[in-house]
Amino acid sequence: MGNIHTCGPNETLVISGGCFGSTGKNMVTGSWAWAWWLVTDVQRMSLEVMTLNPVCDNVETMQGVPLTVTGVAQVKIMKNPELLGIAAEQFLGKKEDEITDTILQTLEGHLRAILGTLTVEEVYKDRDQFATLVRDIASPDVGRMGIEILSFTIKDVYDNVEYLASLGKTQTAVVKRDADIGVAQANRDAGIREAECEKSAMDVKYSTDTKIEDNSRGFKLQKANFDSEVNTAKAEAQLAYELQAAKIQQKIRNEEIQIQVVERRKQIEIEEQEITRKEKELISTVRLPAESEAYKVQTVAEGMRTKTVEAARADGERIRLIGAAEAKAVEAVGRAEAESMRMKASAYKQYGDAAIMSLVLEALPQIAAEVAAPLAKTDEIVLIGGSDRTTDEINKLVGSLPPAIQALTGVDLTGALGRIPGATMVR
Repeated sequence: MGNIHTCGPNETLVISGGCFGSTGKNMVTGSWAWAWWLVTDVQRMSLEVMTLNPVCDNVETMQGVPLTVTGVAQVKIMKNPELLGIAAEQFLGKKEDEITDTILQTLEGHLRAILGTLTVEEVYKDRDQFATLVRDIASPDVGRMGIEILSFTIKDVYDNVEYLASLGKTQTAVVKRDADIGVAQANRDAGIREAECEKSAMDVKYSTDTKIEDNSRGFKLQKANFDSEVNTAKAEAQLAYELQAAKIQQKIRNEEIQIQVVERRKQIEIEEQEITRKEKELISTVRLPAESEAYKVQTVAEGMRTKTVEAARADGERIRLIGAAEAKAVEAVGRAEAESMRMKASAYKQYGDAAIMSLVLEALPQIAAEVAAPLAKTDEIVLIGGSDRTTDEINKLVGSLPPAIQALTGVDLTGALGRIPGATMVR
């Protein structure tokens, strides 16, 4: 039994052994193949593009100048069956790094050999031709290994002895020199041409100025004539305009006066209407409210007067009734007091001095209380003059009581006491 193996278009299956014999092999690209177990060997080989970076350090050119050149090469295994078999014989089972290293050494060897046959100028100025030369020379050698060079380009060219820099400076100096010479020649030619053009321009200018002055003089003379005619016509037109303007102004003034008269009349009519309106407004806003207010005040005043009169009448009647009642009361009281006095007088007359003495004695405690009332508010009484005058002062005080009682009651207390049987008056 066996297996089916497949591969893409970017790789090749190499089947050997088995029914192919010791020297035979089957190579399949982008397809499938059958392989027996144990007796056949299946290997894969990539057909993808490989990128190489050949570098040649300090390789002397034909002039003996050491240059360092770096390049970029794109290579791949060719699909031609014969060349594919050669590549399988040489590279089958190797890693991609080993394959690229083999091809890189071949390219670098050819690059060194070609650098030794060229000058620095040829390498630096025409890199495409240099790269094409390297590819043409190296292609047969790598082709015999089944490898195809797809592209080869020079990436960089430089040196460590500043030869390229000096070459660039020399060329720059030459270019600058040629440029300066060219600028000087151009300036010279430009100056000459400018002078010639300026001379021609001045000739034309002077000729033109002469013609301009002639034409200007004729123009000014003609213009003076025209100005004279124009000014005359302007003066006449101005006078006619002013006359016509004065006439029109007079008409306008007359119309303005008429308008002012009409406006004044209208204003008088408006003022008369305004006066009438003001009168009506005053009647409605001042007189009528004033008359209404006067009527109101008059009515209120009459009501207040009537109210006051009626109130006065009522107060008078009340006072009269109160006075009559009080008069009757006073009259009754007076009659009662008169009757009482009459009865007292009759009693006093009947009992004589005894009755009077009884009344006096009844009134004495009250009189004494009234006399002593101020003394009740006194904390202490101090009699000045010594102890031998105390009796005299008390006697004087007691001696002053009868006159006081007679003054208050009209009763002669001393006389009444003197008429008591068995009483002795001490003088």
